[in-house]
Amino acid sequence: MGRLDGKVAIVTGASRGIGKGIATAFAAEGAIVAVVARTEAQWDPRMPGTIHDTVAEIEGAGGRALAVPADLADPEQVDRIVEVARAELGPVDILVNNAALTIPGRPPAGGASAAPPPASPKAASPTAITGTRSSFVGFPLKGFRLHFEIGLFATYRLMQLVLPDMLERGGGAILNISSAAAYMPGEGPYENPGTAGPIAYGGNKAAMHHLTQAVAVEVQGHGVSVNALMPSEPVITPGTLVSSRGEDDWASPEDFAEATIRVALADPAVTTGQILFSEDVLHPELGKRGWLRGKL
Repeated sequence: MGRLDGKVAIVTGASRGIGKGIATAFAAEGAIVAVVARTEAQWDPRMPGTIHDTVAEIEGAGGRALAVPADLADPEQVDRIVEVARAELGPVDILVNNAALTIPGRPPAGGASAAPPPASPKAASPTAITGTRSSFVGFPLKGFRLHFEIGLFATYRLMQLVLPDMLERGGGAILNISSAAAYMPGEGPYENPGTAGPIAYGGNKAAMHHLTQAVAVEVQGHGVSVNALMPSEPVITPGTLVSSRGEDDWASPEDFAEATIRVALADPAVTTGQILFSEDVLHPELGKRGWLRGKL
């Protein structure tokens, strides 16, 4: 008997990385998983994996999964995710909002043969770039909006679409996957001024924290938990490998997936409206340690 036997789960951004790790871990615990992402064919050698690869891996291990291709920047496709999952698998018990716009971007609309997009938007001048993050001065508003469309607005809408069934049945779990970027760069003055921060990515994660708690307080009495979970350390994924700056010490997607399972199973009377770090979930006996790589 798996811990999630018979549960229907939606996991977005599940073609690779953290999302794939969560989807396969859920399936191994007995959940039926709707695997959601835009990638149906590999488009960049640095970013291996598709939704069909994830489903094949789950089914090869004896689990059940459904590939649901969707571009979360398109509201009509976002609405279709829950419609398809519910029709094929039944009412949704667990929603994991993991999808986000990250380096090196998104699969091109033209398909796998199209050239991959640049690693980051062009800045106003060469001096406006620090590492792989674009300076605010040169970061296009279009790019900022796209981060929020995928990372926040799709999360908002998917929560709205799964909650009616959860409320009617008196239970369910929503997990919004966040990042320590939500807290960066923190209060000034700064030791290293001039460094560009994760403006769009971190901004949409910070907004996700508020959304998580605003919804959690409304639905707690109906047996539904709503929490945000973020890695305590950088997790090794194709995306983080592309953007890393010599990092050689990584946390594992498997450990993060285990933390996700534990939060999904948490009693909403005890754990809801929480902004959690994965290692605190895995090792509560060590107390709340938060981000383990120094000061945020």
